[in-house]
Amino acid sequence: MEILNNKKAAFLNKFSSLYFLAVFMLWIKTYITQVTQFNLGVEGFLEHFLLLLNPLGSAMLFLGFSFFFKGGGKYTLLVIFYTLMSILLYANAVYYRFFSDFITLPTFTQTQNFGDLGGSVISLLKPYDILFFVDVLLLIYLCLSKKTQKDNSRIGYKKAITGIAFVLAISTLNLGLANIDRPQLLTRGFDRSYIVKYLGMYNYTIYDATETIKASSQRVLADNDDMTEVINYTKSNYGESNPEYFGAAKEMNVIYIHLESFQNFLMNYKINGEEVTPFLNSLIKDPNTLYFDNFFHQTAQGKTSDAEFMLENSLFGLPQGSAFITKGQNTYQAAPAILKESGYSSAVFHGNNGTFWNRNEIYKSFGYDHFFDANYYDTTVGEDMAEYGLLDKPFFEQSLDYIKALPQPFYSKFITVGNHYPYKMDQNLTTIDKANTGDASVDDYFQTARYADEAIEQFIGELQKSGLYDNSMLVFYGDHYGISENHNKAMEQIIGKEITPYESTNLQRVPLIIHVPGMQGGINHTYGGQIDLLPTLLHLLGIDSQNYVHFGTDLLSKEHNNVVTFRNGDYVSPTIYSIDENFYDATTGLPLDDDNQLEKAIEYKKEVDKKLQLSDKVVNGDLLRFYTPAGFSKVNPSEFNYNQGVTEETDNEENRE
Repeated sequence: MEILNNKKAAFLNKFSSLYFLAVFMLWIKTYITQVTQFNLGVEGFLEHFLLLLNPLGSAMLFLGFSFFFKGGGKYTLLVIFYTLMSILLYANAVYYRFFSDFITLPTFTQTQNFGDLGGSVISLLKPYDILFFVDVLLLIYLCLSKKTQKDNSRIGYKKAITGIAFVLAISTLNLGLANIDRPQLLTRGFDRSYIVKYLGMYNYTIYDATETIKASSQRVLADNDDMTEVINYTKSNYGESNPEYFGAAKEMNVIYIHLESFQNFLMNYKINGEEVTPFLNSLIKDPNTLYFDNFFHQTAQGKTSDAEFMLENSLFGLPQGSAFITKGQNTYQAAPAILKESGYSSAVFHGNNGTFWNRNEIYKSFGYDHFFDANYYDTTVGEDMAEYGLLDKPFFEQSLDYIKALPQPFYSKFITVGNHYPYKMDQNLTTIDKANTGDASVDDYFQTARYADEAIEQFIGELQKSGLYDNSMLVFYGDHYGISENHNKAMEQIIGKEITPYESTNLQRVPLIIHVPGMQGGINHTYGGQIDLLPTLLHLLGIDSQNYVHFGTDLLSKEHNNVVTFRNGDYVSPTIYSIDENFYDATTGLPLDDDNQLEKAIEYKKEVDKKLQLSDKVVNGDLLRFYTPAGFSKVNPSEFNYNQGVTEETDNEENRE
């Protein structure tokens, strides 16, 4: 026993022993996490081998920096690096549980959102999460224990060279095998899950940081010539307006109603024989309502802010982070500013903090006259509050006086929060049963969706009483998915079929409902997405959009592009789906095997990549500062003050006159 203890002490007294123990623990923990916490679609021996191999090189490299110190410094550095890498791993695991995605560097700039996320984050925590840090505590104990004699030596030159060579060999092997299985992995802009699958969590973080720095440098290097290619592209891809609909809502008010986390499968869905959204179901049957049943969200990490960014600008959100946060000071030609040229006032209504998603700043860049945030609402009644702000019914009720005071015609947007993850609601406010899948997020989703439907019905009733309904175009849009892929098992019970990649893509449909008094309505099967909203809206209002830089096309145009581009480079169309570099028949969901169809699929993919690349060029380079369409006045954000109400601001304008 004494011999065993002596060997144990001798082992721990060598710093190299602690280092290799730390490498082993981090390697195995990372591998287990990548297998159990992320849905990476690992197939075949090579991919499984790479998933096992990729954490090893990263662990050896980063923890190995501690060897370049001596004395207590190297023990401290070993613990610091180990702890930071464990926190990064755990943070991604929690983030993935809701977003089915990985943290990017720009998400760390969204700190103004963190204070409002408490309940949502707590709902994502699991009892077994403590296991992410048991090894951290063990390493701290071993490094600080008085039983461990400190090794004050510094690593020798030869050993350092040997160690570096070994790490480089592992990394080279990893990257080489990855490129065999997935050529041009780092240059073709694959989905983030591919980078994690082939290179590992820690190498993905380095890759993401590199891509972020490259994107940030684009504005400095951009000039007027960069805009030429963009203008040529958008003009050549312009969809001519449909004369049957052009001007159908001319000079009418515009009221956008944001359907938070609202997926299209909710429409006409029943729980125990009862409709979840009876009002919206009745609205799509109205003869003056257009309902687009093949409309998809195109959001990425920016989620709600991405949806807003697209509908206001017809520009794609960014591949990492939120343009609302990182590009809030850019020059834009957004809907409020375009409509101002036609005499429209504009306002956003949202019962949450104005700083959330940096709205209080970027709305100024968009040209919004008014932003009614939580400061304009009574948020003191506890039962009226949701985690992300004022619940929908009191929100709409308190908004009525503000919208009635807006100078007409107006362009407005109402951002609801009642149907927001984690879908918790006081049971006294619910009027429909939960689902019965055993998954709380899925089961509760239907109750909050019903609440949102009821709130909208009450609001529309008040608009009818006020007379605004008869002179307004109403646009209802879903912003992004409500139920992530992590809940597929429960969702299979809801939709009654296995959720394959094809079916998962179908679930990315969100509602688009456009009601215009006097317009011929009906169900429209056109394929489209949020990028198409702005040109569609402008043409309905009788405003030509040809000179603006828009990457979407009018959904009602006979020249509309039916290929819907997703932010990760996937796409859907009436005939072909492209998912994770695989092509499927849009009707059957089976892999394509027809050569002509495959050729067309590849051409679509090239076009999708081109569109994303040019949109990113505009946003990252702030290229709209170099181009002003005829008849458009550049926005000066400093002119807007959201601390003033409608009446106060109107009085000030009259006094200036």
